[in-house]
Amino acid sequence: MSDKKFTYKDSGVDIEAGEELVSSIKDVVKETHNKNVLSNIGGFGGLFSADFSSYEEPVLVSSVDGVGTKLIVAFKCKIYDTVGQDLVNHCVNDIAVCGAKPLFFLDYFSTGKLEQQVGFNVVKGFAKACKENGVALIGGETAEMPDIYKQGEFDLAGTVVGVVDRKKLITGSNIKEGDLLIGFKSTGLHTNGYSLARKVLFSKFDVNDSPGELEKNVGEELLHIHKSYLPLISKLKVIEGVNGFSHITGGGIEGNTKRILLEGLKLSVDWNSWQRPPIFNLIQDTGNVPEEDMRATFNLGIGLIAVCSNNSLNDVKRTASEIGEEAIEIGKVV
Repeated sequence: MSDKKFTYKDSGVDIEAGEELVSSIKDVVKETHNKNVLSNIGGFGGLFSADFSSYEEPVLVSSVDGVGTKLIVAFKCKIYDTVGQDLVNHCVNDIAVCGAKPLFFLDYFSTGKLEQQVGFNVVKGFAKACKENGVALIGGETAEMPDIYKQGEFDLAGTVVGVVDRKKLITGSNIKEGDLLIGFKSTGLHTNGYSLARKVLFSKFDVNDSPGELEKNVGEELLHIHKSYLPLISKLKVIEGVNGFSHITGGGIEGNTKRILLEGLKLSVDWNSWQRPPIFNLIQDTGNVPEEDMRATFNLGIGLIAVCSNNSLNDVKRTASEIGEEAIEIGKVV
C-alpha cells in the first residue's frame, strides 16, 4: 500500500478555485436580479417568486440548449464573453416565438481545469444577455472535470423558463395558405452550422485572416453574437394576422419553419429575395458546398421569420421599422 497521500486537488479538482469564481461573479449576477428573485448565488436551488395574477391560465415555457462547436472558435480566438450571450439569446428566442415572456435562466459551465478569468468572462456574458433580455440569472453549476476536456476547453449549456397565457400561445395553428413569410436579418451564423463552417474555413484560413469579402477577420465574423429577437417578437405578436414565428437554427429556413405548419401546407421560399452576408458565400465558395447543404445547415442571413396574412403586412413592416428592423418578404405558404 502506497504511503503517498492523494488530495482532490492532486486529481485535478480545485475546490478553492470554484469558490473564488462564485465569489467573483456575485456582483455581475446580482445585476440581473429583480424583486422576484429570493435566492442569492451559492444556494442549492434558485428561488423565483412568480406573480401570475395577470394571467388567466399561465403556461410555463422552457428551453435548454448549448453553443455547439462555436466554442472551438472562441478557444482559438481566446474570446470568452460572447458565447454566454449566444446561449442566453438562443434560448430566449426559442420561447419567445411561442409567445412567452422569459423569466429566469440557469447556466452550466464545465471545464477540465478552472481558469478564473475565463470562467468570469463566460458568466459575465450570461449576465449581460440576461440583463438585456430582462431575465434573472438565478443559478448555475460550475464543474471541473479533468480528463474530460483538453486544456483550455470547456462546454456550456443553459435553460430558460418563461410564461405565456394559454390563449396567447403562438403555435402556428392559424397559419393558412397564402400567408406571407417575412424574414428578419441574422447577425451571422448565430450558433448553428459551425462544424461545417470550421471544416471548410480552417482548411484554408486562420482566425486572424481577413479575406477581402469580409469586413472583419474570420474569427470575428464567426463569433458575431447570436441575436435576441425578443424586442421584435414582443412588438409583432400583438398584431392581428401575425400567425406564427420561426427561429432559424439548425435545419435552416425550411427545416425550422415547416415545424409550425399544419399538415397539407408547404413553404415557397424565394431564395434570391435577400442578400446573403459574405461569410456564407465564403463558406460555400471555399468548400464547394452544395446549395442544398447550405440551405439545410445555415440561416443564410435570416434569423427569424414571421408568418403573417396579407392584410397585416403593412403593420408588420411599420412596427419593425420603428425599432430599426427591416422586414423582408421572402416567400409564402402554399
